[in-house]
Amino acid sequence: MDFIALVTGVGRRMGLGIEVCRQLAMKGCTVILTARRGADAEAHAALLRSENVLGAVHTLQLDITQTDHIRSAVHWVDRTFGRLDILINNAGISGPYAEQTSTADLDWARQILEVNLWGTWQMCQAFLPLLRRSRRGRIVNVSSGAGSFGDPRYGLNSGNQINAAYAISKAALNALTVRLALDERRLGTPVLVNAVCPGWVATYEGAAQQGARPVADGAAGIVWAALLPPEGPTGQFFRDGKPMPW
Repeated sequence: MDFIALVTGVGRRMGLGIEVCRQLAMKGCTVILTARRGADAEAHAALLRSENVLGAVHTLQLDITQTDHIRSAVHWVDRTFGRLDILINNAGISGPYAEQTSTADLDWARQILEVNLWGTWQMCQAFLPLLRRSRRGRIVNVSSGAGSFGDPRYGLNSGNQINAAYAISKAALNALTVRLALDERRLGTPVLVNAVCPGWVATYEGAAQQGARPVADGAAGIVWAALLPPEGPTGQFFRDGKPMPW
């Protein structure tokens, strides 16, 4: 595949981001691996290259809350490739488990929203001109069932003790996905925009023993949405390639 994909938030070796990059590169995509710390991006890229993946792996230092970082990334992608086929907004942060809405640390909540909503929104706006140059531009917003009203296990109405600010930020991200997809349809562009919940995945030590699913399984649903055909869905919410309740 000659697709060019940029993935944000590839800062942890056990994280979703590096596995998404791995799966895309294994399919032959050119991957632009980004992290807030340039050293992390380089280390993870070196790991993927050592695995003899099919696609080329490039790195960028990119903090999605920093406008100058985003502008530099857009300039580099434009100068290097002239287009972008896939944008995967994986960067995100959470907060303390069981923190309640009524007692939440609002300074920290603002930081969560700054990354999970505003940073992602900035990324979409900044890279849309390059995505529109692609024959099949794709935006995948990595979301969560915690931001859904209908997810019976993790959703907003479930009573789950997931951090309140995180859940609210993901609900807002889902709303952004719907509106952005609608805008692109109105404009008649080939850009498809979807949100994907990877499920609870083992991104930290001990998570698998607690019941979290393999990271590769969660990443596979993200890659599926990134490689949708031209007639694929847009403005929807998925887990494992199947529609999720909003």
